[in-house]
Amino acid sequence: MNLRRIVAVASKEWREITRDRMFLTLAFLIPFVWMLVFGYGMVLDVENIPYAVLDYDRTALSRDYLHRFQQSRYFDFRGSVQDEREIEGLLAGGSVRAVIVVPEKFQERLAEGRFVSVQTLVDGILPLRGDITKGYIIAINAAFSREMVAQYVARVRRLPLEEAQALMEPVRLDVRYLYNQAVKSAWTMAPSLVMMVLSFCPPLLTALGIVREKERGSIYNIYSSTVTRHEFLLGKLLPYTLISVVNIFVLWSMAVFLFGAPFKGDPLFFFAASVVFVLCTTGIGLVVSMFVKTQQAALIITLLISLIPTINYSGMFSPVSSLTGGAEVASYLFPGRYYTNIVRGSFLKGVGFDVLWKDALILAAYAAVLRMIAFHLLTKRPRT
Repeated sequence: MNLRRIVAVASKEWREITRDRMFLTLAFLIPFVWMLVFGYGMVLDVENIPYAVLDYDRTALSRDYLHRFQQSRYFDFRGSVQDEREIEGLLAGGSVRAVIVVPEKFQERLAEGRFVSVQTLVDGILPLRGDITKGYIIAINAAFSREMVAQYVARVRRLPLEEAQALMEPVRLDVRYLYNQAVKSAWTMAPSLVMMVLSFCPPLLTALGIVREKERGSIYNIYSSTVTRHEFLLGKLLPYTLISVVNIFVLWSMAVFLFGAPFKGDPLFFFAASVVFVLCTTGIGLVVSMFVKTQQAALIITLLISLIPTINYSGMFSPVSSLTGGAEVASYLFPGRYYTNIVRGSFLKGVGFDVLWKDALILAAYAAVLRMIAFHLLTKRPRT
């Protein structure tokens, strides 16, 4: 293997990239735009839920109960309705996501120590959002109920309110969130988006760059030259790998400074593992380019085999452990699963090679296998 020939191939490829100003711009612009668009668009936090109320009781206690929801940052009060017939139109039109109906004699029943049923109608079009909304309502209702029961016990037994509250809640649950104390989806999604962007952009650039030579016919110069297959592959991949390395720094900076995701891990390990992941994804683009002859086909196939499986099987939105059957087996076949562990471990958990070494080694093996496949698929004579 001749280093001078590798550099010559890489220099030629870099000249081709810089000559095509649109391609060069997209090489650096697409990762930035994707990170920006998906970072602000994929907000999983359920807050400011629009809701309305129907208060049949209209007493001080019913207003106090409903005021608990107005005080919460999770709900956005959109007004009161006067009749149940208005509720369906509000929910069907999407102007509200929940309606709380307080029955008559709400205050009177509670004052007598009797139970009261409060009806809550929640929009279930989005099941996950609906379940979270239901959980918020249950939590506020439970807190109000404990307070009412404690006041009743204090009044009946003639106890101080604090003592009655202790009797009503002998076991208190103290929940602490580790690694993401504020439970912000941006802290989780920003590192995951680094993985998603690096799963698609490097293989796309690599596939388009090589297939472009097939379309123009300049690939025949390689067939007739003294450049070996190894030298050709290394020279072709070097510019795209360097572009992706620059994009790694850009994406990391956006995740930390723009979206506020904390970075707690070892920077050297993270960037080294990211380069290995880029070698995996550029290898995918390299293999794709061996099978197709047009840039349109390269774009479609790269999208199908890199982006879609990455979203479904990497654990980006749901834990890989929740996958069942063939889906769980398929998740082991895509590098995004292992790199997701690395980016989240580096950003949020502060772990490094001592914990994530298996994922890093699997990515290295993945990159080596893809290079071997591409080497055996590449021939020094044109395919007929």
